[in-house]
Amino acid sequence: MASIEVTGPSVDRSDEVLTPDALAFLADLQQRFGARRDELLAARRARRERIASGERPDFLAGTAEVRAGDWRVAPPPRDLLDRRVEITGPTSRKMAINALNSGARVWLADLEDANTPHWRNVVEGQVNLADAVRRTIAFTSPEGKGYSLADPDHLPVILPRPRGWHLDEAHLTLDGRPLVGGLVDFGLYFFHNAAEQLSRGSGPYFYLPKMESHLEARLWNDVFTYSQQALGIPQGSVRATVLIETITAAFEMDEILFELRDHASGLNAGRWDYLFSIIKNFRDADGFTLPDRSAITMKAPMMQAYADLLVRTCHRRGAFAMGGMAAFIPSRRDAAVNEAAFAKVREDKEREARAGFDGSWVAHPDLVPVCAEIFDGVLDGDNQVARQRDDVRVSSSDLLDAAATPGERTLDGLRLNVNVGIAYVAAWLAGNGAAAIHNLMEDAATAEISRSQIWQWTHHAVTLASGEEVTRELVESVVAEELAGLRESGWYVDHLDTARDVFVATALDDEFVDFLTLPAYAEVLDAGE
Repeated sequence: MASIEVTGPSVDRSDEVLTPDALAFLADLQQRFGARRDELLAARRARRERIASGERPDFLAGTAEVRAGDWRVAPPPRDLLDRRVEITGPTSRKMAINALNSGARVWLADLEDANTPHWRNVVEGQVNLADAVRRTIAFTSPEGKGYSLADPDHLPVILPRPRGWHLDEAHLTLDGRPLVGGLVDFGLYFFHNAAEQLSRGSGPYFYLPKMESHLEARLWNDVFTYSQQALGIPQGSVRATVLIETITAAFEMDEILFELRDHASGLNAGRWDYLFSIIKNFRDADGFTLPDRSAITMKAPMMQAYADLLVRTCHRRGAFAMGGMAAFIPSRRDAAVNEAAFAKVREDKEREARAGFDGSWVAHPDLVPVCAEIFDGVLDGDNQVARQRDDVRVSSSDLLDAAATPGERTLDGLRLNVNVGIAYVAAWLAGNGAAAIHNLMEDAATAEISRSQIWQWTHHAVTLASGEEVTRELVESVVAEELAGLRESGWYVDHLDTARDVFVATALDDEFVDFLTLPAYAEVLDAGE
């Protein structure tokens, strides 16, 4: 078997993660499944070309029997029966400990949108996960403050989220080609922790991002089946919760659960990437120029249809329906900001609980009690999977009714997109994939909305509520102003110019880049990170 070449810079304790046997396992996964990943990415591009030509997504005729069939996913393991509040965040050591001490039922250990794939982050994330699984994780800050597990016997269930299928890991190559990033993240965690988790009464559980079709779910299922066989892990030990965060996947919820039925745990309403996917796929179509992203709520008709369909589909199949993230970061100085934001968080979580979701996400430990209280008041037991939502009827036109989304396109909205986009990319280039900006925990999804919306508004020559037409010149003037403000504030100043260049190129160039993290990753590699 060909061996993997490791080209990343030296990272402390990397020898514990990148063992010869672990690298051999990654090589095996890459050789077995890498080519199919490439084929699925080509299928994505072909589907997008059909959408650009006027075809609209719809429920698949070829899988009607799956949607009509009477089947259910595997019963959930005991420690995943209650998911009423889940906390999300990167796998950096301090934030991992804070998440594990938060009181949440689940920690989504994010190796994807809230993580920059600097080589140090990739390796340290796996070290931190292994320590978390074994309850040995601890941290002392440069200022001397210590962090440790408050109650090692009562921790959230750990669900890592590997990178999406579109991302590679350039620091690990096989036959001169980079490995698939998602296989690296999954493979290292599974190799080092699956048996350990089972011995502790838990298991190797995952969140799966950026899925665009049931065929992509089939590939993950094959990866799970093979990996369990190869390492002697009992079949069905893996459990996966899939984020429905693309418009194409919204039409294949049943099919995605069916493909993963022996390993499925549920679906999640990944609302921010979902909005990005709508803009990206219909960027050149009339009727899809959405209002300011801050004005788009889950009450918009297309968003409500998406959420209701997700709950109905999950509960019909015995799977959990998980709500979206409350991204608010409480202010330590402004009580008025907190009061208004907590009221919005409460309203959003109450809507999800009433709609039948079994739990929801938060980004900050202070929001865990709020989310828990709301679901405590609704749940009669661990979850509400028994609530079938037979009242829900969602058509393809309901999911695509972007034109009915209320709200305006404003200069303030354009300015916020520029500010958040550049600020986030600067933080990302510095190695911080989860950045607190304007009291919100921003990750790659919201930056993607920001730049894709600018692309769409510019190429459609949208007129803002104040009368200005969105042109390249207008955007560039706003970029100059916001860049100056960020520089004055001292925000990641060493990375601002590069962040500006990456953001402007992905927001304004005629060729639309599928993911802004692709050119951003190229900058990281050029910097030797």
